[in-house]
Amino acid sequence: MKIGPKYKICRRVGDPIFSKCQTTKFAIAGKDQKQKGKRRRQVSEYGSQLIEKQKARYTYGVSEKQFSNYIKKAQTQSGLDSTAEIFKLLETRLDNMVFRLGLTISRAAARQMVSHGHITVNDKKLNIPSYQVKLGDKIGVRAGSKDKALFSNLNDRLSNYTAPAWVIFDDQKLTGGLKAWPTQGQEESNLNFRTIIEFYSRV
Repeated sequence: MKIGPKYKICRRVGDPIFSKCQTTKFAIAGKDQKQKGKRRRQVSEYGSQLIEKQKARYTYGVSEKQFSNYIKKAQTQSGLDSTAEIFKLLETRLDNMVFRLGLTISRAAARQMVSHGHITVNDKKLNIPSYQVKLGDKIGVRAGSKDKALFSNLNDRLSNYTAPAWVIFDDQKLTGGLKAWPTQGQEESNLNFRTIIEFYSRV
C-alpha cells in the first residue's frame, strides 16, 4: 500500500505513528504550533472517529478495503469482543509478525521483506504479507536470505529489542511464532478500536 508523505500524515492525525515522526523535531514542531496559538480546528465526533480509523490503517499499513474487511470479520465472530478480535487480526498478519519478532525495524520493511521472498512459514517461502499467522505456525528467514545485507546487523538489533509477550523467537535459528493470541495492552495502546467500530457502524 502506497502511504504518501509520512510526516504530513502524522501531523494530520496528531500522532507519531511512523518511525520517521518519532523524533525530537516532530515533538518540537507540535509544541511550537501550540506556543504560536495555532490550534487545531474543533473536530466533530465523526471526524475524531475517522482520524482514529486512519491512525490504525496507517499504523498497520493496510488498504481501506483490507481494513474494512477486518472490521466485518471481527464483528461476525459471535461471542467475542470485536475490539480484541480486530487487534488480533491485525497483529497476526505475517508482515506484522515479522516486525514483532524483531527481524526488521518497521512494518513497511517487514512487508517488503515478505513480498521479496525472504520469509518462510512452516519451512515454505511465503510472500503474502496479509497471511494470517496461526498458533503453531513457524516463521523463519529463508536459508538463501540469511547472509544478505538485510540481516547483517540483526544480532545487534535483537540485543536491544523486547518482543511482545505473545511471541516467541529463537535468535540462533532465526525462527519464531505465536506463543499465544495477541492481547492489546501496551502494544499500540494509542489506538482506540472501540471508536473505530463506532465509525464503521455509521458509514
